Amino acid sequence: MKKQFLIIIFFLNVLVAFAQFTATGTHKIYTEINGVKLSGIDYLFLFDGITNQTEIKYQGSYSTIKWSKFDTPTVPLVLQFDNINTNVEDATGYIVEIDGVKKYIWVIDYKNHLPVLNSIVVEDKLKEQCNDLNLIVNQSVNILSYKNPQGSIKNIPRTFELKYNTKEWSLSTKTWTDKEVRLDVNLPASQISILNPPLCDTKFTLTGDNFAKELEVTAPEVESPLYRAVKVACNIISTASTRTELNEDDRPDKADITTASAPIEIVFSSNANVPVTEFYQWQILKDKSLLFTRNDQDLRYTFSEAGNYTVKLLVSNTNNCLDSGSVTIKVVESKLQVPRVFTPNGDGTNDEFRVVYKSIVEFRCWVFNRWQQKVFYWTDPQKGWDGKINGRPASEGAYFYVIEAVGADGEKYNLKGNINLLRGKKN
Repeated sequence: MKKQFLIIIFFLNVLVAFAQFTATGTHKIYTEINGVKLSGIDYLFLFDGITNQTEIKYQGSYSTIKWSKFDTPTVPLVLQFDNINTNVEDATGYIVEIDGVKKYIWVIDYKNHLPVLNSIVVEDKLKEQCNDLNLIVNQSVNILSYKNPQGSIKNIPRTFELKYNTKEWSLSTKTWTDKEVRLDVNLPASQISILNPPLCDTKFTLTGDNFAKELEVTAPEVESPLYRAVKVACNIISTASTRTELNEDDRPDKADITTASAPIEIVFSSNANVPVTEFYQWQILKDKSLLFTRNDQDLRYTFSEAGNYTVKLLVSNTNNCLDSGSVTIKVVESKLQVPRVFTPNGDGTNDEFRVVYKSIVEFRCWVFNRWQQKVFYWTDPQKGWDGKINGRPASEGAYFYVIEAVGADGEKYNLKGNINLLRGKKN
């Protein structure tokens, strides 16, 4: 018998749980808010205006149903229809006892708690705006709350949306892009803190609250005067002219150079948020020793000595806001190797007498025939001899070369030897 009784109670609870409460007029019914389950009550009814036509109705099977208020739980409400509560009041809790199972409801009339937003301005403390800023809100926003049957008060967050524009650096495109920031803020509060101030001039717009949006009623909105940005930011990009000749090792072949063969001219772009950023200070250090300082927006420099370099940038403005960045550049040590054979037969492979090198800053090469007559001379290590003398193919055989060169690391090269010209057959 006891087991059967428990089963009956279980099914009654299931039936009540699956029953529905409805209401008239514009309203929302909550069992949780912002993902947090209501504490001590089952339902929160939010109405956009309670009138004498407002009612809450229980729709479900029942044998007996009784309504009462939290304050007077032993005094049943006198209703025309026992499943319809027409005595709906703001800030009031109701107990609905359905076949012995109690459900707890709290009612709020949103129109009695409308938020008022008068103005929003930026706090006038420029020095602090470099890293964070405060918005001063002139508002009148009541704290929404509900009670459980034991009388404990639970506050309900009222979420407002703050919008403003800023700049965002794109790592993929290496450019600044416009970005609209949307933040949720809880009111009432006289101050809103922004930990990452905008990087461009903008206006701050405050709209809310979240319950106005959910009820689909007009939400108040307030806009600040134009804010003049003070926060500065920089994003260094190092770019070198690409070199495609394959006989050079560690040649620069892409942007964002970090390791390269000398001599190498690199342009360092500050990519600061102009016009907010006004002043630039570049420093180049070699092995931690300062070489020089420049104050241009972007920097162009030719590295002709091997070593480890640090390029630093400090940006600022008249508001004393600062940002900094740095990149490291490794200019590799020199290398120079001479082949023994080249085959100028037009097959696209080894058609020129070229050296293999890196970080060669001075170069001269002479080629002589067996009678010690000069047949070719060049000064660019990326180039070479194509096996022609005065525009005509030179004879096959051994030729003599002399190379004088200097590396970026100070290494001096004085090389002499034979280079064999073999034409072979073109594939």
